[in-house]
Amino acid sequence: MNDLLRLLTLQDANTRVVLLGTALLGLAAGVVGAFAVLRRRALVGDALAHASLPGICAAYFVVGDKNFAALLVGALVFGVLGVLCIGLIRAHTRIKEDSAIGLVLSTFFGLGIVWLRQIQNQPSGDRAGLEGFIYGKAASMVRQDVVLIGAVAAGVLLVVTLLYKEFKQVCFDRSFAASQGWPVLLLDFGLMALICVCTVAGLPAVGVVLMAALLIIPGVCARFWTDRLSLMLVIAGAIGMFTGVIGTALSATIPGPSGGLSRGLPTGPLIALTAAACFIVSMLAAPRRGLIADLVRRRRLKGRVRTQNVLRALFEAEEREHAGVGAAQSAGPAAPRSMTGSQWSRELSRAASAGLAIRENGRWYFTSAGREAAARVVRAHRLWELFLIQEADIASDHVDRDADEIEHVLPRDVIERLEEQLRAQGRLPGAYALVPSSPHEVSIGAAPWGGTKERRA
Repeated sequence: MNDLLRLLTLQDANTRVVLLGTALLGLAAGVVGAFAVLRRRALVGDALAHASLPGICAAYFVVGDKNFAALLVGALVFGVLGVLCIGLIRAHTRIKEDSAIGLVLSTFFGLGIVWLRQIQNQPSGDRAGLEGFIYGKAASMVRQDVVLIGAVAAGVLLVVTLLYKEFKQVCFDRSFAASQGWPVLLLDFGLMALICVCTVAGLPAVGVVLMAALLIIPGVCARFWTDRLSLMLVIAGAIGMFTGVIGTALSATIPGPSGGLSRGLPTGPLIALTAAACFIVSMLAAPRRGLIADLVRRRRLKGRVRTQNVLRALFEAEEREHAGVGAAQSAGPAAPRSMTGSQWSRELSRAASAGLAIRENGRWYFTSAGREAAARVVRAHRLWELFLIQEADIASDHVDRDADEIEHVLPRDVIERLEEQLRAQGRLPGAYALVPSSPHEVSIGAAPWGGTKERRA
C-alpha cells in the first residue's frame, strides 16, 4: 500500500525517472511502429534489436568500459548493418524477406551471445552488466537516460510530422510515390532509421528480446480501432505510453523478493505483458474490427439471412397461388434448403414478432411491411439470377443456389445498376415490374398460406 501511495504521489525520484523514460519510449516506439506495421516491416524491428547485441559487445571491446554512449553507438551501427544485410539478401538472392529476417536475427544474436560470454569470462566482465541489455533494466535508468530517450522521442515525432505525407504514400502505394518522382528508397531507409534509433534508445529499458513488443504491439492495437492513419498514430502513441507507465507501475507496486522498484518484478517484461493485454482488449472489444463486434455482426447477418429466406419462400408461394399453380389452402411455402422443419417454424414465429407476417386461423399472411421487404429480397435474388444466366452463361436450373449466396449482401446501388444493365439489353422480363418473374421453376411445400393482410391491433 505504501508503494502504491508513493507511486501515485510520485514521491520516489527513481520512480519518476523510470515512468517518464518508459512513457516517452512507448510514445516514440508506438508511432514509428505503426508505420512499420503498415509497411509490413514489423519484424525488422525485432531483427534490428537482436542485431544490436553484438554491437554493444563490440563497443565494450573497443572502449574497455561500460560507457553508455559508446554502447548505444555500437548497437546503432550493428542494427543498421543488420537492416542492410536483410536488404542485400532480399535484393541479390531468391530468399524472401521473412527468411532473410530470421537468418539475420539468429546470426547476429548468436554472435552477440558468444561475445557476451567472452566478456563475462574476463576479470572485469561481471561488472560490465551487459546482460541487462538482453531483457532490459528499466529500474536502473538515470536522468541522462531519460534525457536521451526524450531527445529521441522529440526527434522521431518531428521527423514523422515533417514527412507524414511522404511516409503515408510509401506505406500505402509505393509504386505511385515512385511515379511521382519521390525518393522512395531514401524514405524507406529513413523509416528504418527511425526504427533503429527507437530500438537502440529502448534497449536499456526493455532489452533486446522485448523491444519488439513496444515497436509492434501498439501499432497492431491501433489498427483495430481506426482506418485513419493520423488517428492510428495518435492511438499507437497513446497505447505505447500507457504500456510503459502501467508496466512501470506494476513493477513498482507488485512486491518482489525484497520489495521496491529496483528489487521487484522486472519492468521490461511487465511492459511487454501490458502491451499484450492491450492487444487482447483491442482484438476483442474494438467496435469495428474486434472479435466481439464481428461475432455480433455475423449473428445479425445470419438472422437477417434466415428472415429473408422466409420472406422469399412466402412471396414465391403467393406468386404460385396467383398463377393458379396450387391453391393457397393446400400449397404454400416450402422451408428453404438451409432450414430444418423446426427452424422453419421458429423463423416464421420471428417474422411474426418483427411485424412481417401474421398468423390467423392456422394460415399465414404478409403484413404490408412484410410484403414490401419480401419483394426487395426476391427482386435482388432474381436480378442476380438473370445476370448469371445472361452474362455467366449458367443454366437456369443451376442459378438458384448461386443467387442464394449473394442476394443478402447486394447493396442497393448494385441492384439498381444491375437492373439498368439488364433493361438496357432488353433482357429484363417485365421491364418495369418491381419483381421480375423467376427464370426457373419454383418449388412449393405444404404450409397453409393466405396472402397479404394488415396486422391487427
